[in-house]
Amino acid sequence: MQHDEVIWQVIRHKHCSFMSKIETGIFCRNPYNVTGICNRSSCPLANSRYATIRDHDGVFYLYMKTIERAHMPNKLWERVKLPVNYEKALGIIDKHLMYWPKFLVHKTKQRLTKMTQMRIRMRKLALKTREKIMTIPRKEIKREARREEKAEKAAVLDKSIEKELLSRLKEGVYGDIYNYPFDKFQKLIEGEEMEVDTEREQEDEEEAEIEYVEGYDELEEEDDIEDLGGIAMDHSLADDDNGGIDEEAVAVACKRERKESDSRKFGKDRGVAKLKKQRVLIEVEHEDTRDRQKAVY
Repeated sequence: MQHDEVIWQVIRHKHCSFMSKIETGIFCRNPYNVTGICNRSSCPLANSRYATIRDHDGVFYLYMKTIERAHMPNKLWERVKLPVNYEKALGIIDKHLMYWPKFLVHKTKQRLTKMTQMRIRMRKLALKTREKIMTIPRKEIKREARREEKAEKAAVLDKSIEKELLSRLKEGVYGDIYNYPFDKFQKLIEGEEMEVDTEREQEDEEEAEIEYVEGYDELEEEDDIEDLGGIAMDHSLADDDNGGIDEEAVAVACKRERKESDSRKFGKDRGVAKLKKQRVLIEVEHEDTRDRQKAVY
């Protein structure tokens, strides 16, 4: 049979796993303690008749223990769900704890009040946006950095070994290798094809280079033709006005013009500065009057 006084003497003076002694007092860490203080009236182990309030995922429950169920540990506590409304919850506590000690009824209601206030504050804080402080796992960061460094070194070493083996294979150091991996062989062929494609692209780019050349030779030829055409027109006009021009004089003038144009082209090819266009002096002699007319072009 359970004896509350004997249990309390053992717990208080010898050992209790739920007792926590600090500078301000002695507290109880048992989840069924209604006040959280380690004393005779608040101890859930040393009282056969006990009641408290507990929270399960935001829902409050009234827990009650009686001496009649002491021999059944699996059915020791009777649980009653309390409504969210504070006044209705107080009414249910008064109904179930009608003939219980006044101290226990008062402490139960006080615990319900504190827990209700705590739930309201939690909801308000959940609606507010606050900064979340996160810890930096320095050991994990250092470990990952070391692993990355080792992996990079291993990758560089593997590539250098692969290049050396491929170069020796091309030189024929090992002779005929029949067990060469197919994927490596395919990779080597693809690499050679890529190199050929890049060389072709570079050749195409070199062929498509832009060059700049002189374009004044044709213009000079056109100017010479225009000059000759202008001389011929002037000669025809002079023939109409004066009755005919000496053909030998025209031929001489044409030869001079050609020589000057040739000298101009020769001078430009050798890098000589542009020569100014010289004026042509044509003398026209009439048979009838034997007068000479000078025309400057």
